[in-house]
Formats: sequence, structure tokens, C-alpha cells
Amino acid sequence: MSRFAGFGFSGLKDSDSTSVKATVMQFEEFEFFSSDEVAVAAPAPREAASPLVRLQYLVDNTPAIIYCTVPSGDFKMTFVSNNALNVLGYRPEDMVADPNFWFDHIHPDDAPNIFSSLALVFTEGQRAYEYRFRIADGSYLWMHDALRLIRDEQGAPLEVIGALTDITIRKTMEESLQAKGEEQQLLIGKLQEAHDQLLQSEKMASIGQLAAGIAHEINNPVGFVNSNMGSLQGYVTTLFGVIDEYERVIAALPGQPEVGARVAQIREGADLAFLKDDVNDLVKESMDGLKRVKDIVQSLKDFSHVGETEWQIADLHHGLDSTLNIVSNEIKYKATVEKHYGVLPQVKCLASQLNQVFMNLLVNASHAIKERGTITIRTGCAEDWVWIEIGDTGAGIPPENLNRIFEPFFTTKPVGSGTGLGLSLSYGIVTKHGGKIEVASEVGQGTRFTIRLPLVPPAAA
Repeated sequence: MSRFAGFGFSGLKDSDSTSVKATVMQFEEFEFFSSDEVAVAAPAPREAASPLVRLQYLVDNTPAIIYCTVPSGDFKMTFVSNNALNVLGYRPEDMVADPNFWFDHIHPDDAPNIFSSLALVFTEGQRAYEYRFRIADGSYLWMHDALRLIRDEQGAPLEVIGALTDITIRKTMEESLQAKGEEQQLLIGKLQEAHDQLLQSEKMASIGQLAAGIAHEINNPVGFVNSNMGSLQGYVTTLFGVIDEYERVIAALPGQPEVGARVAQIREGADLAFLKDDVNDLVKESMDGLKRVKDIVQSLKDFSHVGETEWQIADLHHGLDSTLNIVSNEIKYKATVEKHYGVLPQVKCLASQLNQVFMNLLVNASHAIKERGTITIRTGCAEDWVWIEIGDTGAGIPPENLNRIFEPFFTTKPVGSGTGLGLSLSYGIVTKHGGKIEVASEVGQGTRFTIRLPLVPPAAA
């Protein structure tokens, strides 16, 4: 048998429900049945059952486990309602007998948070926790624990009353929702990245179409100007040849020295010797300039690969050279480019996309160099793989940023100076080719990116 006073209700303050106090006082002189006695007793009609038995029945069948502890540091349990056996698998008397029962059954990962703030019960008067509690079969249930401090009439701590409620189903649903939320966030991130890549692809396609139009428009005048310059060079050579012949004929005329003197005077006044040399130089320089224009246009066409939608066999060295021509204005004032090309077989790839990767790495290398430096390009082949290395003597990348440089929108450049998409898109393109991109960097010494590509990417096969 146990006394009702074991619940500790005798210490309720005046602010608590007066009806509950009246009921407690009414039943203080009665003893009530133990859990075993209640379990075997035949259910009495509601009107015949004593209020104490009725209260015992309600406490034992409420969803929450009601318990009481001493108001001291060890929080030893002094009472546990009988439904603990159904919820946790422990007999209440065993829980009360073990002074460390509550502490010993809290999950080790949750215990520190509880222990560090449990003393606040004495200043705040109540606390609530959610933690995992080990049950009789060794597994854990998530419990919601609401604790309240009860003081006597003088305000001294009397005991702590708690209510443990099984919230495992709710926690499982929350974890499931959180997992779905994380999955959705990951999917949103992938969709965003795909969207950015699509925009970049559309931009590159637009650039390619623009390059094709410009190349077509430039090639026409360049073609006839180049042809005209060739004809002009021939005409100039012919004209100077005619002048030389005239001078020889005049010099051979008998008895007319004044004619020869006049011709020599005209030749000297026009500085014909200088004109002859300078015209040849001008024509030669113009021809060289036209060739440079043609090379740039061709590089632009090679870089963009307008209309390319299928995998094709390409020369990566040609792509590197074309890209260098495109970005030469970004590089020439910052760095000297050293090329150490090995022997590379042709690779099945999407050449325009790889050219975009080369462009991103070359421009980044140029931006990393503050004053004047060197950009080194090396290539080689190992078995069924080729590799392209682009290194610089720039500022280098801090170690804390190395793991983030391929993240979309991550950039260390000032706002408005970079989108943070270049390396992310490059990573995606190399991955699409079945390859990998590696980075090694040392602050103050420079950075080295190495691209490794299979000769026949899985996607192409």
C-alpha cells in the first residue's frame, strides 16, 4: 500500500487549483490500491468507485507517465505512475529504487544539454525537454518531459513533478520531413545549377552565333582586301620596274644629258628609293595584319563550334591555341604564356565546352596575377587518358577556400566582379566528359589546375 501524499500535492501553492487541493485534503486519510490490486480488481461501477480509486485509475491510464523526484541535484524518483510499465517496460518500483535511474537512461548525446540547464528549474520554476530515453528492450523512445518545481508554503523546494510523453511518432515524422526538405533543397540546388548551366549554354550558343555572323561578315571584306593587297603588291613591283627601265633608257640617250639630269632631279625630290622600300614594307605589314585578322576570326569560329550538338573527335591543342587567341587581351598585359605541349591523341569530346573550361581557367589565372607573372600550359597522355595542366604564379588560394571553389556562386572577388559560376560550370563540363579536375595551390606561390579526360567519355560511348 502507498499513501496519496506520495504525489507531493500537499505542497501546492495558493495559486494552484483550489478544487484539486480540496480533493487532496479529502483523500489524505485514505489508502488506495497498488497497481497489482487495481489490475486484478473487477471494475466497479463509476458511481460505486471511491474518488481515490478513480483518481488512481486515471493516473495509471493517462498517456503521460507522471513522476515525482526530490528537489536536489540527483533528482531521485519518489513516485512513478504505473503506466511506465506499458510505455517503457520498467516496473515503477524498480525505477524508484534506483537513485540514478533517470540519468542513466537518457541518451548520451542528449544528456549534456539537460544536465547543463537542469538547475534552471529552481529559478524558472519549470522546464521542458525532448530527449531519447532507453526502454527495457534496449531501444530508445523520444520523450517530451515537462518538469515543474513545487514549493511549500514557506517557498522552500518540496519536490519536482514531471510528465513524460512518448513523442517518437512525431519525431519520426519530423525527421522524415526534414530529410524530405533536405532532399528538396538538394534538388532545388541541382535545378538551379542546371538552370545556370542552361543559361550559360544559351549564352555560349548566342556568342557562337554572333561569332559565326561576325566571322562571315569580316571574312568577306578581309578576303577581297587580302586579294587586292596581293594585286597591289604586284602592281607596285611592276611600276618600280618600269621606272627603273625608264631611267636606264634615258641614261642611254645620246647627246641629251639635260634629260638625264632632270630625271635624276625628279627622283631625288620624290625620294624614290625610300618610297620603293617603304611601300614594300607597308604592303608586307598590311598582309601580316590581314593574316592576323583571319587567324582571330578562325579562332573565334573554332572556339564557338557553332551548331555543335554531338560528340566529335577534336585536337585539344588546337582548342587551347584558339582559346589563347580569344583571351589574349586579358592575358598579354599580365602574364607571359609558356606552352609545354606533349604528344596528345585526338579526343572524343564537345570541343566548344572544353574550350569554355580552358577560357575560364586562363582568365582566372590572369586575374590571380597582380603585377606580372607566368601562365604555364602543359599537356600529356597516360594510357587511355589525357591531361591538361594550367598553372599560374599568382596569389594562390587559401586552404579554407579550396574545398569551396567549385561551389556555384562561390567567389572571392568583389561584388560585381564575378558570378562564381566559372569553376562550377567547368567542373560540370569535365564531369560530363567522364573526367576530373584537380587543384593544387599555395598562397603567394600560385595555383595549378589539372584536367584529366578519357579518350572516349562514357557519355559519348
